[in-house]
Amino acid sequence: MTKGRFYLTTPAYYVNDVPHIGHAYCEIAADVLARFKRMEGYEVFFVTGSDEHGNKIAQSAEQHGKKPKEWADKVVAKFKEAWEKLNISYDLLIRTTDDYHESGVQKLFEVIRDNGFIYLGDYEGWYCVPDEAFWTETQIVNGNCPDCGRPVERVKEKSYFFKLSAFQEKLLEHVRSNPTFIEPETRRNEVVSRIQQGLNDLSISRITVKWGIPVPGDEAHTIYVWVDALINYVTACGYGTDEKRFRDIWPADLHLIGKEILWFHTVIWPAMLMAAGLPLPKRVFGHGWWTVEGQKMSKSLGNVVDPIELADKYSADAVRYFLLREGAFGKDSDFSLSSVISRINNELANDLGNLLSRTLAMIKKYNKGAVPRADSVTAADNELLDMAKGLFARVKAQMEQLQFSFALDELWSFVRRCNKYVEENAPWELAKSPEKKARLDTVLYNLAESLRIITVLLRPFMPTATARMWSQLGLDDSADLSFDQANTWGVLQAGAATNPGEALFPKVKT
Repeated sequence: MTKGRFYLTTPAYYVNDVPHIGHAYCEIAADVLARFKRMEGYEVFFVTGSDEHGNKIAQSAEQHGKKPKEWADKVVAKFKEAWEKLNISYDLLIRTTDDYHESGVQKLFEVIRDNGFIYLGDYEGWYCVPDEAFWTETQIVNGNCPDCGRPVERVKEKSYFFKLSAFQEKLLEHVRSNPTFIEPETRRNEVVSRIQQGLNDLSISRITVKWGIPVPGDEAHTIYVWVDALINYVTACGYGTDEKRFRDIWPADLHLIGKEILWFHTVIWPAMLMAAGLPLPKRVFGHGWWTVEGQKMSKSLGNVVDPIELADKYSADAVRYFLLREGAFGKDSDFSLSSVISRINNELANDLGNLLSRTLAMIKKYNKGAVPRADSVTAADNELLDMAKGLFARVKAQMEQLQFSFALDELWSFVRRCNKYVEENAPWELAKSPEKKARLDTVLYNLAESLRIITVLLRPFMPTATARMWSQLGLDDSADLSFDQANTWGVLQAGAATNPGEALFPKVKT
C-alpha cells in the first residue's frame, strides 16, 4: 500500500538550443526527489518536458535549414540523451507539439474565455523575441529587455488578453494563506512585492507568430508560447483527454523551476488556474543559477558546460553528486572543474570509496569475506550506532525542505564518523590478539552495517554507485529498496558473503 501520490514537475525546457548544466541541475534535483519519494512509499508521477513553439524556435530552425518540428525533434533528442546519461527516471517527457497537449491547451483557453477572463483587444508594447516576453514602457531598460539585455521590438496588433488584473487580491491571499506555496522565502517576498505594485492584463496571443497553437475559433491568432507551455502541467496528467486521471493526479505537489521563470509559475499560471476553476499547485520552488568560475554562462564566452561531456568524463553519479553538493539549493552556485575534481577525490574516493574498500578488505582478511557476528556493543560503539539510527530522520528533514546539499552534509558527517571509528578501534591491532576476536567482529559488523545504511540513503543521489556498493556488501540488488531498511539497525546477516570489487570512484589525476 502506497503513502499516496506525489506529482512532481520540471519546466518544459525551451528547445532552441542543447541542454547545459543549468537544465541538468533542475533535472537531477527532481530525479533525486522522485527517487527519494518512491523509496518512502509514494506513487510518484515525475514529468519533464520540452517547450517547442514560438518565434525563437522557428528562427533557430530556419538558421539550421530545417522546419520547426524537425529542429525540435533534433534538440529534444539531445535532451533525452542527456537525461538517459544522467540516469533521470522521469515517467513522462511531454512535448508541447504532442497532439494531446495541443487539444488540452485549446480546451483550457476556451474554459477561461467562457468564464469571462479572456477578451479581444489591441496590444501595443515592447516585445523581446529571444525571451518571447512582453514588456511595458516602464519595464524596458534603455530600449532593451530587462531580463536578457537584448533589444526589444515595438509591436502593435490585435490580441487576446487574459484578465490577470482580476486576480491580484486572490493571489496575495493565497500566498499569505499558504506560506510554502512559493519557496525559498526570499523569492516569495519578491513576488509579493511585485504583485502589490499592481497587475496588468496580459496579451496572450500573437498574429505575427505562426509556429504555435491556434486560438480556438480564431486561427489568425497563435496562443502565446508561455501560456501554451504552462498548460503542459495539466495536459501531462490527463486534462482534456482523461478527466478521471486528471482528477486523480492534479494538483501538482511541486513545480521545480529556475528562479528566472518564477513570475510565470507563481502569478500567471495560478491566475489561469483560478480563472478555469482548477486547484493550484501546492508548491513552487525556484532554484538558483550556475556561474562558471565566477562568470555568467554564455555561448559568447564559450563557457557553457555540457552535462553529457561531463558525465562521460567523470561518471553520471559524480556529476549528480557535485551539482547537488556544491551549493545550497535555492541560491546561486559556481562551477569549476577544480571543484568537481576536489569533490570526487576527497569525498567520493577518499571518504566513501575508501571506507567501503578497507572495510571489505578487513572482512576478507580477518573473517574470510563473511559478514562477522556482532558480539556485545560497548560504550565505544554508542556514538556510531546512535548516529546511524537517527540518520534517516535527519536526511529526510533536509529533503522535505529541498536542501539537497544539507542532506548530503548529514550523510557525509556519518561517513566521516565511520572513518574515525576505524581509526579509534584499529581492527588491524585487534586482529593481533586472538582473545579480541569477538571485539574485532563487532567493529567490522558495525562498519558493514553502517555502510548498508549509507548505501540505502545515498541511492536516490547516486543510483549506479550505490548498486555497486549493495552488491559488494553481498546484498541482493533485486530487493525492493525502501527507507524502512535505513531506519533499522542489524539488518545485515552474519555469515553473508561479501563481494569486494573495483574502486567505487577512482581518483582523478590533476
